[in-house]
Amino acid sequence: MPDQNDIVYSENSVDIIAIFKALFNTLGITGESFQSVVDFVNIAWDVFVVLSFVLAALLMFGFIYASIRFGELSASQIEEIKEKEKLYAEMYGTGVKNNRLADIDLHIGSNNPNDWKLAIIEADIILEKILDEAGYAGASIGDKLKSASPTQFTTIDDAWEAHKVRNKIAHEGGDFVLTKKLAQDTIHRYKRVFGEFDKV
Repeated sequence: MPDQNDIVYSENSVDIIAIFKALFNTLGITGESFQSVVDFVNIAWDVFVVLSFVLAALLMFGFIYASIRFGELSASQIEEIKEKEKLYAEMYGTGVKNNRLADIDLHIGSNNPNDWKLAIIEADIILEKILDEAGYAGASIGDKLKSASPTQFTTIDDAWEAHKVRNKIAHEGGDFVLTKKLAQDTIHRYKRVFGEFDKV
């Protein structure tokens, strides 16, 4: 009498090998031919298993590489966004103090007249950007100021007077005598303009 470890075959069990043998016999494949087919299937299966492992390894490598590259790209994009935010903050005064304004303060506090001139030239560059962003048309700062309305641009007189000093520096060069008081007054005029446009 069979115990619990014995394999008991039922009369209703399906004999897969017998089915395939019957199928191959129907096709005229018997004996050695049948064994050749079985050997071929075994070899094909082994090749399939090896190729599957190779493909899985390649896919895993590709996934790891893509993850690393994605992380690097994300880090790069985050860094780029931070740099742009910093630049925006410097240009538009949202958080980090404008570097140009810091340079202007540094130069105007010097005892060197050349530094004062540099401060005024830097301030004039900021003025031109402000006018461009405000939509004033013209090829030069003078043209842009001419197109501005005093009712909408309340510090336009300060802009004109400051820009005139800048022009003297640019056109007269070393012949133009710039005193510290005039330089400081000119920078104050520029800053009043910057204040109207919220750039300080």
